[in-house]
Amino acid sequence: MRAVLEMTPGGPEVLAVTDVPAPELTPDGVRIRVRAAGLNRADVMQRLGRYPVPPGASKIFGLEVSGTVVETGPDVPAGEGPAVGDEVVALLDSGGYAEEVVAPAAQVLPVPDGIDLTAAAGLPEVCATAFSNVFMAAAAREGETVLVHGGTGGIGTNAIQMCRALGLRVLTTVGSAEKAAAARDLGAETVNYREEDFVERVRELTGGAGADIVLDVVGGAYLDRNLDALAVNGRIVVIGLQGGPKGELDLGKLMARRGAVIGTTLRSRPAAEKARIMAAVREHVWPHVAAGRVVPLVDRTFSLDDVARAHEYFDSGSHVGKVLLVP
Repeated sequence: MRAVLEMTPGGPEVLAVTDVPAPELTPDGVRIRVRAAGLNRADVMQRLGRYPVPPGASKIFGLEVSGTVVETGPDVPAGEGPAVGDEVVALLDSGGYAEEVVAPAAQVLPVPDGIDLTAAAGLPEVCATAFSNVFMAAAAREGETVLVHGGTGGIGTNAIQMCRALGLRVLTTVGSAEKAAAARDLGAETVNYREEDFVERVRELTGGAGADIVLDVVGGAYLDRNLDALAVNGRIVVIGLQGGPKGELDLGKLMARRGAVIGTTLRSRPAAEKARIMAAVREHVWPHVAAGRVVPLVDRTFSLDDVARAHEYFDSGSHVGKVLLVP
């Protein structure tokens, strides 16, 4: 089959389609003919040689796909798990930039009603990331305020919609007037970090209280600033390191706020944890997707052969929502 395999670390130009054997079907696995695969920041970090795949996982890029089930393993229960012919999405350790992929049945969900199969590829990784961090790790409660950094990326656009659907107030940082308009359309109140001090603006918007939860993709460069923007009993959840892995933390401020700093990744979690997250997404998020309150926002699609151009566009930061590859 055709796939994009990890080769030499570098820029988008190192990516190319090659022929590889189709993945072997595992006893608890589901073979999916891929309709589309989502690009994620983790793919960029892997391309740069900074995010190795988990031990034993495929060296093919890609953490999420949509497609059609063509085969199931002997341990997938008939009538309960995915069945041949079902249109599904899957959360992966790797392997999505390909014509076929095998995923554990517990990480495969049906495409929600009313969602186009191609667009559905933009759902599994971002839904799992946003729900597991805001509602599981940070234990968000209805009525709380969440600050989402990077509100127009794949995770940001999904997190805004999800948090609004589940009863949270959402503030978000953006870098342009155009991106601010897009985030407001999704239900967020915006802060242009290029023109405003986000800490001061968050304090102003919350009457001095601060944000109960900060969902942060920046990392070290924002650690102390996030703490300044945090409410009493607040939680900072770090899910990305675009601003570096190291920052200075004033423990006195953290203690005074009775706050918490939580760091998580999704890819490296054990299969049982991923299964639990996907079950929670199906229960708590999928009804909102089917009702149109949370939708996959697709900025642009590229063919698999154009994978280098897709990564160039992703790296530019121009996108609002998801970038997809279509084999």
